[in-house]
Amino acid sequence: MLSLRTITRSIPRTFSRSIATSALRPALPKPAVFQSWNQATKPAYAAFSTSSIFKAPSSEVDVELLAKLEDELRHEKSSEIPEFEEQLEAIEETIKVGEWQVKDVAGEQEVILTKKFGTENIRVSFTVADIQNISEQEDFDDASLTDEMDFQNQSRDDASAEGLEQPEPSFPARVTITVEKPNNGALLIQTVVQDGVFQIEEVSHFANAELAQSLTAEKDWTRQSLYAGPPFENLDEDLQALWDRYLEDRGLNAEFANMVPDYISVKEQKEYLRWLETVKKFIGA
Repeated sequence: MLSLRTITRSIPRTFSRSIATSALRPALPKPAVFQSWNQATKPAYAAFSTSSIFKAPSSEVDVELLAKLEDELRHEKSSEIPEFEEQLEAIEETIKVGEWQVKDVAGEQEVILTKKFGTENIRVSFTVADIQNISEQEDFDDASLTDEMDFQNQSRDDASAEGLEQPEPSFPARVTITVEKPNNGALLIQTVVQDGVFQIEEVSHFANAELAQSLTAEKDWTRQSLYAGPPFENLDEDLQALWDRYLEDRGLNAEFANMVPDYISVKEQKEYLRWLETVKKFIGA
């Protein structure tokens, strides 16, 4: 589901956050340390004092940057919305029901989920970069965003009048699926999930299962030189429907498809907070 936070994060942060913080942020007075630094008459050997060896005085821009980072961090932590907790609960439930093992490393963009299905090893991966690239995929200028919000508000009003609840659209997220069988290679299924639906783009088979994951540049190059199969939309409609059922049978259903954008949104927020913390710590060191 495309939450208010997801829409907000798709707009450049400098636009969305500057409105909330710039009006409330007073001008920073020049620190007293700089006034005393300029007024004091220093002897010729002051630059070689013991204290200056351990920590050079911070510049004025460092002080302002540190204050801005702290301000941004406070703003992000205070802007948490209840839906964030709801997303976490839905994510945990989907992972538990599907018996997925999750590899989510702090500081890395890719998330990997794995499970066993009979003799098959299933691997699913997606990346936080998809939410960061929304501005490149959609036109989020002020006019179009206003029109879209007006349209959504009108749709909600119409739905409320009819007693219906309309789900908000989610952003498209690319999901790569590999299904490996012992001594039989692997299938590579390229998909895009949006609004609870897996849209299959390509199904390929590789006799060498390692090529399906292409974890190195060499393997990726080798894979690209092999026949990847026909465009999925060119397949017979009944065959396409069977591939959809093939994924559902392995737990890649509507619930999983709805979880992916939520997981990306939650992880992106965590990574942004982590980035603010580490950069602030570096500037203040």
